[in-house]
Amino acid sequence: MLALRLTRGSHPAVQLRRLLVAVASAGTGFLLLCTLGYAMGHPDSPAAAALRLAWCATPLAATVYFAVAVARTDPATKPRPGLSAIGLGPGRLMAISATTTALACTLGSMLALLFFLHLRGDLTGMPFDGAAAEFLASGTPLPLPAALTLLAVVPVTASVSVALTLRPKDTSPKSAPRSYGRFGAYGRSGTRETFGTYGRFGAHLRTGGRKAEIEETPAPAPEPAADAEPTATVTGPVDLDPTRPPAPREVPKGLPWGVAVLAAGLAVEAYANRTADTDGLSMPGGHAGGPAGVLAGWVLTALGLAFAGPGLTHLCGRLLQAVRPGALRLLAGRVLMEEATRIGRPLGVVCAVASGAYAMTALYDTDAAVGPLTTLGTLLVAGCTVATLLTAAVEARQARADTTAALVRLGAPATVLRSAAALRAGALLALFVPLTVVIAELAALPLAHR
Repeated sequence: MLALRLTRGSHPAVQLRRLLVAVASAGTGFLLLCTLGYAMGHPDSPAAAALRLAWCATPLAATVYFAVAVARTDPATKPRPGLSAIGLGPGRLMAISATTTALACTLGSMLALLFFLHLRGDLTGMPFDGAAAEFLASGTPLPLPAALTLLAVVPVTASVSVALTLRPKDTSPKSAPRSYGRFGAYGRSGTRETFGTYGRFGAHLRTGGRKAEIEETPAPAPEPAADAEPTATVTGPVDLDPTRPPAPREVPKGLPWGVAVLAAGLAVEAYANRTADTDGLSMPGGHAGGPAGVLAGWVLTALGLAFAGPGLTHLCGRLLQAVRPGALRLLAGRVLMEEATRIGRPLGVVCAVASGAYAMTALYDTDAAVGPLTTLGTLLVAGCTVATLLTAAVEARQARADTTAALVRLGAPATVLRSAAALRAGALLALFVPLTVVIAELAALPLAHR
């Protein structure tokens, strides 16, 4: 109920992102139901039905990835001061976010079921004059348990992924002593926890039997004189050299692994092209001219781009600050370095999807007709990845809202902030667009010259 109330009272932009999650869930659920219909209509070819079900893993992964990104940017489930006092700690907020994601995905799955039943003719007459009967199995009764099981895949996977992503993390120092019990033991700081004046369960101080244990409170410190200068309390090491540059930000460690996985994917594709006597694997749209090793190479290439995205974004920020940068390039480069992990990974996934789509268009003939399910799956994957990138950009903007407000208070004009944002976007496009085209050409090379 609390998740429903928070959903109703959210900002329209948040509601729009949740609606997009429901639409993506509806598309993925419809693809799963069409796979079930194909299996019912072709009982003599279980391998083809299993292959169609395996191809649905890509839209499913894209939908779950988008749902997690939307849950991360939801302001209603962000920990805020005072919420723990009413029982809304990090764990409860994580559960609310997972429930909200499950509600949005369930709504999309129910819409997919209604549309699938409408196309089959179970609700009304079958539209399109029965043109889609091949993957709908209109003449066979629909097994409801199997359909509901397939429709439950998206909500369950998305909610579990959100719960694992937003789970509370222990930020206390590991060197501090742990608590030796739950009821009135010692805390991490070494002092006895009283859980309030009278204890956690309302135990009052007893006057008879034994003396009450009353903790001594330290006397208040004397107030300084009016003409005294304020003194600062030093809690850590202080760098007294103002000319020393600040400590460098941590570089993302995924760039070497991403390059290695990317090279392995290209090598697998080249090896699969040499072993041309292997059986072909049917791809969406009816293309069956490539061996299964090419698909494995494409998967490794996509993973390599996703792993290398944060490192490439961090490198782009460093290049912006090279060779005596001004204030504009310095601001744009520092923001890219700070947001490398948050922006780089969705950007790498978008580049992987773009390279795969470019390679697929190079394989198909211009006159060849692509099936409706292939078009739906392609639009679903591309739309989810682009929406995830835009959502990550919104999350990055929310994260640096305090810094932007401080710059505005210091007198920075709005044109400088807009110019820095345009410079960041231009630098990312200048780096990732040629990289995507080169990788797409290398990925399509094994099948284009068979």
